[in-house]
Amino acid sequence: MTTADVANLGLIRPPLVYLSSIALGVLVHLAWPVQWLPGSINVPIGVVLVLVAGALFISSVRTFRKAGTPVPGNRPTIAIVRTGPYGFSRNPIYLAFTLLQIGLAAWINSVDVLIMLFPALALMALFVVPREERYLEARFPAEYVRYKRDVRRWL
Repeated sequence: MTTADVANLGLIRPPLVYLSSIALGVLVHLAWPVQWLPGSINVPIGVVLVLVAGALFISSVRTFRKAGTPVPGNRPTIAIVRTGPYGFSRNPIYLAFTLLQIGLAAWINSVDVLIMLFPALALMALFVVPREERYLEARFPAEYVRYKRDVRRWL
């Protein structure tokens, strides 16, 4: 397959971006723990955000599967999905990954895990999402341009 056939053949794979970011944040936290929330609220906030992230992820994947289009960016997209979470965000899976990291940062009360989110977001915003958008515009020119006009990139 060529890059024209799929949205992402690169080394910057979204799940690995977020997983690496979380892992690095945890390692830094173990060496230099800095809290950011009062101890009485960090766990409830973290748990709620992790659950919301999980629900958003599951809903997003189910919506893609129902539409018959693959979730991984290294497989050809079959359709522009505008239902479910894709009706309010063009990137609900990445939004779920972001909420997961914020939720984990709250849960373990770690500024380091939270700070490590910013390089991950930069990679996503500067490289991954624009590449995927170029791919989708080339593959579905009129339909994707309308979708971009109607639905925000993140929220």
